[in-house]
Order: sequence, then C-alpha cells, then structure tokens
Amino acid sequence: MTISKIKDGRWLADVEPIKGRRFRKKFKTKAEAQRFESAVRQKCTENPSWSIKPKDRRKLSELVDLWYELHGQTLSNGHRCVAILRLVAKSLGDPIAVNLDPAKVARLRARQVVKGMSGKTANNRLGYLKSMYNELRQLGVIDYENPVGRMRPLKLQERPLSYLTKQQVSELLAALDARSTSPHPRMVARICLATGARWGEAQALTPERIKGNAVVFANTKSKRVRSVPISKRLADDIRQHWKLYGPFTNCLGVFRIVLRSTSIRPPRGQASHVLRHTFASHFIMNGGHIVTLQNILGHASLSMTMRYAHLSKDHLSEAVRLNPLESAL
Repeated sequence: MTISKIKDGRWLADVEPIKGRRFRKKFKTKAEAQRFESAVRQKCTENPSWSIKPKDRRKLSELVDLWYELHGQTLSNGHRCVAILRLVAKSLGDPIAVNLDPAKVARLRARQVVKGMSGKTANNRLGYLKSMYNELRQLGVIDYENPVGRMRPLKLQERPLSYLTKQQVSELLAALDARSTSPHPRMVARICLATGARWGEAQALTPERIKGNAVVFANTKSKRVRSVPISKRLADDIRQHWKLYGPFTNCLGVFRIVLRSTSIRPPRGQASHVLRHTFASHFIMNGGHIVTLQNILGHASLSMTMRYAHLSKDHLSEAVRLNPLESAL
C-alpha cells in the first residue's frame, strides 16, 4: 500500500513512481496523502529528475544578509537600510523568514510607537521589510509570497509644510555670512534656495557641473540627473567661491549651529530641508507652474509636488465662486 494509517492517527504516503526514487510524507488526512501521491506521480512522469524541494528554514537575519549582498550594497543608503533590517530581525526574535507573522510585526510596531517611535519611522521600517522580501522574490532567492505584503502603513496626520519668509531668508543669510571661519555653508544654502536642491545635492556640486548658468545635479535621491538654471550672478559667485575656498566640504553641522543662533525654528528634522520647502513654496506663491516645479525638484511623482499646490493664489479658488452660499446671495 502506498498510503497507510500509522499509530498516531496520521496517514503515511510512501510513493515510488520510478524504481529507485521514493518519496515519503505524513499527513493529517487520507485525502491529503492521496493528493500528494497523485502530484508526485504526475511530476515524475513529466520530469523524471524532479524532487521535492526542502522547506526553506532560513531565518530572517539570513535573508537580510542575502538582500544586502545581492542588492542592498548597490544603494546609496544601503548601509543604513541593512542596519535597520538587522535591528528589526532582532526585535522580532529572528523568526524563520517564511513563517514571519504579520500580526507579530504589527504588535512590535504598536509597542514601539507607544514607547515614542514616530509613525513615520515605523512606516519606513515596514517599507524596508516589504522591499526586502519583494526584491529577494524578484531575484529568485525565495519562492513564496511576501509575508508582510498586505500590511498597511500607519495613517499619519499630514503636517503643514514649513518655509521661510523673505525676512527669515535675509536673517539666515546674514547669520551665515557672519560665520567667517566656515565659508561653505553660506554658498550651499544659497544654491538650495535658488534651485530647490537638497543639501547633499548642493554640497556635492563640482565645477564641471556648472554648465553656463545652470547647475547639474547628478547624485540625486531619485537617481535622475536634472539641470536647473540659475542667475549669472549666482553662477559667477559659485565659481569665485571655489577659487577662494576650494570645493565644498561636509558643512551641514555648521549650518545647523548657525540656524540655531537665529530666531528661526523649523520643525524637527527639517533644518536643511526647510530651504528646499522655501524654494518650492515661493515658486508656487509667485505663480510658478506645478509641473515645472516637479521637474525642478526631481520628484518622480506629481503627487509629491502637489503638497505645495495650496500655496497658489488660484488653488481651489472656484470654491468661492461655486459654493451654494455665494450663488444664493
């Protein structure tokens, strides 16, 4: 008999579809054992060298290391991502990766948020975990569904965008100009305010990336090269700055110190990014087109740029003309 009941009440399928090739497996029900026997015979008929694939017993930490080896190290922030993923694996007790329980991930997230972790950080960690499984499946390292693929991120309250007024811009630039011992922050800040660049993008500029009266950003978050025109005066000032002081160095720390010496208090985590928000906000308030702004900022999706749309003078202005109260008067 290829299927027989054993002492513990389970059913043993003992199948030898091809002489010398034997497959044995235990099941809770006879029907499961019969389906197994049928599937084995069919597979071996189609491919005589077919064999049952062993269960994937790799732990989550092993997949994290594989992800970094095969993909993560090619990312600009790969070191940071793998460190976070290793921390997540440790916090979850390093389970068998295929058996990762979404409910356990959700409970861990809830505890961390209660202890003070921001919702954005919690969502980022979930995003890293999802991406790791998706990438490994794409590479053929795993052959099962993403265990956390259907988990939803936390719904966060959208924060109003913070930007500097013209008076605050003047105050900040004056404070930077007064810092004679560190000349680079004042020029990097001016580039950010004139182009909407991220601090790291502006700081990484080199002379060959100034093309006439335009700057070319190559080390961007989206990995896309973009060119943004600037005034002739600013282009000349940048070239003169490099002649006097050499290439930009890492000067974000000095910028933060100078910013704290002013009356300006941007939201937490937006010390340098407030310059990018300031460019975008004033661009829209002065009549700039939202699609043009998307291209300048290098946003992959227009939905990211739409955060600034409400600053337009005409944004949703039809609400005044078309509301029922106005038409009744």
